[in-house]
Amino acid sequence: MKGLIAALLFAPAALFAAETGHPLDAAPIDPRDLVSLQSGARTFVNYCMGCHGMQYMRYNRLTDLGLTEAQIRDNLMFSAEKVGETMKVAMTVKDGKAWFGVPPPDLSVVARSRGADWLYTYLRTFHRDARSAHGWNNKVFPNAAMPHALWQVQEQSSVVQYDTAVRDLVNFLVYVGEPSAQSRKSIGVVVLFVLLLLFILAYAMKQAFWKDVR
Repeated sequence: MKGLIAALLFAPAALFAAETGHPLDAAPIDPRDLVSLQSGARTFVNYCMGCHGMQYMRYNRLTDLGLTEAQIRDNLMFSAEKVGETMKVAMTVKDGKAWFGVPPPDLSVVARSRGADWLYTYLRTFHRDARSAHGWNNKVFPNAAMPHALWQVQEQSSVVQYDTAVRDLVNFLVYVGEPSAQSRKSIGVVVLFVLLLLFILAYAMKQAFWKDVR
């Protein structure tokens, strides 16, 4: 199985008490960086989607990242037939419980619940630990139940390359948590500009009206 983003939500809530107070690094994400978002989508599909799905995200929404439907079908769809389908995984709840004790969580809103800085730091602080059952441990979430999903990427890349891959993945997870965030902000700017113009016009009309009254 290609992987899992990891123990971040695999355990019951009580298990999160095992987290340390490890300082979090600021995630250098940029929701306007389409190249980064596309790279993050590829990383998610190749290393995380064997276990984790995104039930609130449809494949065709990835066209917002500058991808065509043909590119999505050819490069990102391994467990679906139509681009209108949601990004679900084939793993059943029963299988998830049998293999991991609990079914792997859906990651549609993980960036909103955990935060970009937590995800970025978590994925960058895996380290070798011979005492661990799977050979890895984590500084943010010690004794994580699941193995390091991106260990091959980490060991086959330089530190800078790995940090970039993690940045792109977190950038994508943040986008998935709220795909309309950028368009909403753009609309908000336009609305504020229109309101400013209306205020100026209303003020000018008031001044003109009260000039005759005086």
